[in-house]
Amino acid sequence: MALRRKGFLILLVMVAGLVAGGTALADNLKTRMLERLPTILDLKTRGVVGENNQGFLEVLQGQSEGQDVVAAENQDRRSVYEQIARQTNTGIQIVGQRRALQIADRATPGEWLQAENGNWYQKEE
Repeated sequence: MALRRKGFLILLVMVAGLVAGGTALADNLKTRMLERLPTILDLKTRGVVGENNQGFLEVLQGQSEGQDVVAAENQDRRSVYEQIARQTNTGIQIVGQRRALQIADRATPGEWLQAENGNWYQKEE
């Protein structure tokens, strides 16, 4: 759990550094993401959601719980990725794919991830 939290905190540091220093928008974004974190971690632990290969959460097939949390989180992630893409002069898809690799690297055993080829798998120890 500490490793997943660390990966999420890295994303928040990126938000803080890339969105104009200390604006209300950036602060609200960080606050919303931090408030959702315990729920997201719980949904991941229970196998309800996984991380796709584009850097976004997905409700896994056969699940219905957590759709509102996933939608809200993905909206905020998209905002972060768009800002990073502007700052780095690249596309949002590239930013999301790079973030997906970071998320997969830091995921804990049992967490659902989507491989580059689109197949879902559970991370092993």
